[in-house]
Amino acid sequence: MNSPGGDVTGKLTSLCAILSGIFVCGAAANAARVYLMQISGQQIVRRLRARLFSSILCQEVGFFDKTSTGELINRLSSDADLLGRSVTDNLSDGLRAVGQAAAGIGMMFYVSPQLAVFVLGIVPPLAVLAVFYGRYIRKLAGVTQDSLAAATQLAEERIGNIRTVRAFAKEHSELRTYTEMISQVLQLARKEAVARAGFYGASGLTGNLIVLSVLYKGGLLMGEAYMTVGELTSFMMYAFWVGISIGGLSSFYSALMKGLGAGGRLWELYERKPEMPLNEGVVLRPDQFKGSIEFRNVQFAYPTRQQAPVFSGLNLSIAAGSVMAVVGPSGSGKSTLVSLLLRLYDPISGSVAVDGHDVRNLNPHWLRKNMGAVNQEPVLFSSSIAENIAYGTAQPSLLTMEAIEKAAKIANAYGFICSFPKGFQTIVGEKGILLSGGQKQRVAIARALLKNPKILLLDEATSALDSENEYLVQEALDRLMEGRTVLIIAHRLSTIQNANTVAVLDQGRIVECGTHQQLLANSEGLFRKLVEKQTFLQDSQRLVLKA
Repeated sequence: MNSPGGDVTGKLTSLCAILSGIFVCGAAANAARVYLMQISGQQIVRRLRARLFSSILCQEVGFFDKTSTGELINRLSSDADLLGRSVTDNLSDGLRAVGQAAAGIGMMFYVSPQLAVFVLGIVPPLAVLAVFYGRYIRKLAGVTQDSLAAATQLAEERIGNIRTVRAFAKEHSELRTYTEMISQVLQLARKEAVARAGFYGASGLTGNLIVLSVLYKGGLLMGEAYMTVGELTSFMMYAFWVGISIGGLSSFYSALMKGLGAGGRLWELYERKPEMPLNEGVVLRPDQFKGSIEFRNVQFAYPTRQQAPVFSGLNLSIAAGSVMAVVGPSGSGKSTLVSLLLRLYDPISGSVAVDGHDVRNLNPHWLRKNMGAVNQEPVLFSSSIAENIAYGTAQPSLLTMEAIEKAAKIANAYGFICSFPKGFQTIVGEKGILLSGGQKQRVAIARALLKNPKILLLDEATSALDSENEYLVQEALDRLMEGRTVLIIAHRLSTIQNANTVAVLDQGRIVECGTHQQLLANSEGLFRKLVEKQTFLQDSQRLVLKA
């Protein structure tokens, strides 16, 4: 016969073993919850950032004229991370708090419905407070993220242009400006802290009042023999459980409102429909695509400057395979011609046509793939020279190093590239800052060569170069122009003397058109006056004498 002590020991051992197994399973489940939520959160943020970046890239250029780079970067980084955390880790904690609160309330009603109704009468006022608090925090979070985006924009611009800041000795001034902007963020954070302190204080008070109510009402019920000591003790335990859960719900609700406040800006950007298609429209067959260009009665003003028209009835025709140069006073809209041809903007009225087809009907992606542009200040990416040249190819998987080197040779860039210790693997720095102006131009020309465009747009590609670099770049451009329709935007006569036709742009219209010898012969024409100005003097003296 077993002794009573042995039975107790056996039952206690079994109970502890079962509880240990339950605790181990609970710990494993909790670890799995944390792991899955972490992974899910990162996947959500990755997908959100990818889709948001895709939406940003699809927007028309006018959108970027009005929206700062720093704001977009802040949306991609800070806002996306905040929203991701609010719907994963925070959501998991919130659901757990909801489950615990629901279980606790259910047990409270099971033990004593009368006492539960009395105690939970405290909760509705807190719920009303939570609604007003949530709206305030959500609005405040949006304003805070906007202020943070403005500070990010300032920092991004100043760090990106540190050489200009250093040249003007503006370090202390920029520091003061940035400090003022982040101080605004701090002021908003203080407002949030006050609101959170009040809400958490009210939540804590509610939990304590629940316990106090249990003691008071439960004591009365015990005195009237409606409850036993055991029932009051168990009810008290459940009330503590509900109070702790309400504290967890407060944290969940606060973080959720902050996430939704940041998410509002993300959804606005994500759901924005671009005003121009990215990859839709007519694609011309190779036998249809010759490269002729025509501007027909074009009227245009930039979206951010609607009251300042650039063109008013512009007409210009460029035959396929010919070289057209456009000159004119500064600010007359020469570079805008390139933007309209690339369909970065649409004209207000009139049309821009390629081979008789309005560019608004053509596929913009196809059109830009068949156009090459070399600008006055080409932008290179902060990668190697080889990668910058390879950026011009339409089929990266088929590109070979031999093709990159060949393009560099044609662009007169091979020699200086090979002089670097790492050759084509030399890192050019942010925006190509580690290369000279002439070197950047020749890398840009090599990049355009790999693109092999049918239409070539040269926007003052040599105006900022010295005579030696200008000669090398011009020689490379002459090779690049062979067999293509070319539009040259120029200030220097040396860059247009081989053009088939020269058009003079002034006050939104073409006022003169002909060869440069014909235009120079007209002493009353605008072209002749431009030649006589300082910007043309160095290049034109010899040409004027010959004319």
